[in-house]
Amino acid sequence: MKRTIISRLLRAAVVVSAAVLAAGVAGPAGHAEPTAAPTEQQLADLIADGLKDPAAHPIADSGSASGSACNSGSGTGSGNGSGDCYGGSGSSSGLRGGHSSDTVGFGPASTSFLAAFAHSAFNPDVAPPGSNDWACKPTAEHPEPVVLIHGTWENAYDNFAFVSQPIHDAGHCVFTFNYGKSGLIQGGGVGSALPGANGTGYIEDSAKQIAVFVDRVLAATGAQKVNIVGHSQGGAVSRQYLQFEGGDQKVAHLMTFGATHHGTTLIGIGALGRAINNLGIDVLGLVEIFVGHSGIQQTVGSDFVNNLNAAGDTVPGVKYTVVGSRYDEITTPYDSTFLTAGPGATVHNITLQDGCEQDLSDHLTMMYSPRVLSIILNTLDPSQPLQCTFNPWLIGGGGSL
Repeated sequence: MKRTIISRLLRAAVVVSAAVLAAGVAGPAGHAEPTAAPTEQQLADLIADGLKDPAAHPIADSGSASGSACNSGSGTGSGNGSGDCYGGSGSSSGLRGGHSSDTVGFGPASTSFLAAFAHSAFNPDVAPPGSNDWACKPTAEHPEPVVLIHGTWENAYDNFAFVSQPIHDAGHCVFTFNYGKSGLIQGGGVGSALPGANGTGYIEDSAKQIAVFVDRVLAATGAQKVNIVGHSQGGAVSRQYLQFEGGDQKVAHLMTFGATHHGTTLIGIGALGRAINNLGIDVLGLVEIFVGHSGIQQTVGSDFVNNLNAAGDTVPGVKYTVVGSRYDEITTPYDSTFLTAGPGATVHNITLQDGCEQDLSDHLTMMYSPRVLSIILNTLDPSQPLQCTFNPWLIGGGGSL
């Protein structure tokens, strides 16, 4: 029985992989329309098949067993302020920890993720330009500060070195920090050994760290609410903050880009691993050693993803702008990032290539896309025009470094 199911899942994974690779690799080269990927419901049904064997049982994710002890700094004055947020202790998966940290100094503006990544490898704690002026006061035209939330294995600088200065120059107070700093021994995975690779700790703990940082921003600026821009996990962890850490009362607008709102198949690997886990074979526990807690939590069908969406995609009183790219090779299928509006919320789902086919941004270069920047600015101020320029897959930066 198990051998038959696993055989079917392997074949399904090949189909998923081919579909996503057609969208993420063949598509940019020839500008061809990507092959349709399986729907989220089809993937969910596939994973559920593993539970039809009476002997099978789901393997529970190692979740957040306890709260986080977060200590906030005042965040006032002309400096960055100070404050760390440390994860709670005690976990079924072993040692537990992780914290957030303020940025130190500023890096240069960059039009390319590869260039920004190289800079952050030697300067992992710098802030992107235009951010973290703790003396900044919002104006009547732009009353909400903008908080930038980076993704998995990223940091405040390499994720936002392109967009932060223009957002500031448009008249907004901009703030960011590094969250989910969890080392290898704390379960952050092998990737956490890379300089500046953050966002690897439990997402529940990271959401608590965001809560502390947002409170500091509100206290320093005197604002009532903030707007959040989140990339990849930055979108999912921000929704965790909205739903479970009081963020619904402190966020006016959530903008996400390539966010793992409904989990990711990771080109079929995540879906396959989840299904095999449901058969009682803990393969994801092994993978977690490499990708870290947050990486496993973002796979389709995880306890985290199921809990995040159990009460619906949105919370009342918050506006959502959700952007996905057809050529995203990490959040797959790419349209699984889209949200459905619930009571009291508005959702604007945008496919990046609609109206701008020459933008071939993949998961990482999305935040280095002039069109993405224009979507952020237009969302914050509808008088700002949308832009459309060439942005190549993987390289970004308009084709230059």
